[in-house]
Amino acid sequence: MATEIKHPGAVWRLGRRAFSLGWKLAIVAAVAAFVVYRLQYAPVPVDAHVVALAPITEEVTGTGTLEARVSAIISPKIPGLVTEVLVDQGERIVKGQLLATLYDGDLRAQVEIANADLAATKAGVDRAAADITSAEATAVLTRASHGRDAQLEAKKFVSPEELEKATQQKDVAEALLKRARAAKVEIDRQVIKGEESLRYYGERLADTKILSPFDGLVVRRSREPGDIAVPGSEILQVISTDEMWVSAWVDETAMAAVAVDQPVRLVFRSFPEKPYSGTVARMSPLTDRETREFLVDVTVKELPKKWAVGQRAEVYIQTAEKEQVLVVPQRAIVWQDGRSGLFVSIANHAQWRNVTPGLRGAEDIEIVEGVSAGETVIWVHDPKQKPLTEGRAVALAVSGTLDTP
Repeated sequence: MATEIKHPGAVWRLGRRAFSLGWKLAIVAAVAAFVVYRLQYAPVPVDAHVVALAPITEEVTGTGTLEARVSAIISPKIPGLVTEVLVDQGERIVKGQLLATLYDGDLRAQVEIANADLAATKAGVDRAAADITSAEATAVLTRASHGRDAQLEAKKFVSPEELEKATQQKDVAEALLKRARAAKVEIDRQVIKGEESLRYYGERLADTKILSPFDGLVVRRSREPGDIAVPGSEILQVISTDEMWVSAWVDETAMAAVAVDQPVRLVFRSFPEKPYSGTVARMSPLTDRETREFLVDVTVKELPKKWAVGQRAEVYIQTAEKEQVLVVPQRAIVWQDGRSGLFVSIANHAQWRNVTPGLRGAEDIEIVEGVSAGETVIWVHDPKQKPLTEGRAVALAVSGTLDTP
């Protein structure tokens, strides 16, 4: 059997091709091994915190607006033409201060007419009193004359006709007295009516001057001279600055924890760098059926240098506090299978711990059971990373806000 002898050049090319393929496969295998190592075995950068005793305050949060406890819409009691608005928004006012006026020409004329009518009516009071005095005197005389004639007639000294005439005179005098007294009653009623009319027009005239109901601040001006104002229409809006509060909406799940007089931390969105203190003043017994939130009014003890009614504020109601408990950052807590837990670093490897949480603060949370003081809790440095797993190697990254071992 004859043996086929290949050309040396072909053998060399075949070997070169095999070597190139093997080199490429080796590179692919190395890359795959590197990827597997990075994904499964390379240390994961984590943030860390050493568990220690610290105070913690539990807070219930809500969002609200700054309001005045006492406010008023300044509106006229009568319709009229606005002639003056004497204050502007942003100005301080005092109780009883003149704020605006309405045209009063017609009412002044009506007051003068009512005053003149009352004076004329009162002049008739003296005449009515004099008529009563005269009628009473006449009645006294006729009664006396009638009495004498009755005695004389019984003794036959005067005729029955003369007695009848005396009786008629007495009856006429009595009727005149009664009419005089009735006229006096009527004139007295007319005086009362005139006084009421004068008082009515006087009060309406006074209503053309609109006064401040309390010490406060003008927050809005809605009318100018020349405008027509009617009862219920706003000329000014004023508030009392004696007591300001933030009306905040809080989730109904926190209702059991919130109580009157609890301390509050407030952060106004216009001054986020400085917290202000307050106190829970009252809670509404009505929950919004859509948002499932209820209203909590928080008295503000101090206001920013610049503030406005209606500006937004975040409210943090302190519902509980403890002095020395084990705390960890809330970011360290992980939920698995319906249970809360966290990872601790043991020899630079992640170890899972089931924990029992307690009070929840603004950034930290109390751990009642599951970790001890001095242990290092860890969590992924980049939130976009995959979650930690049991036994995974970790590399402690420096956190700008947390302690690291």
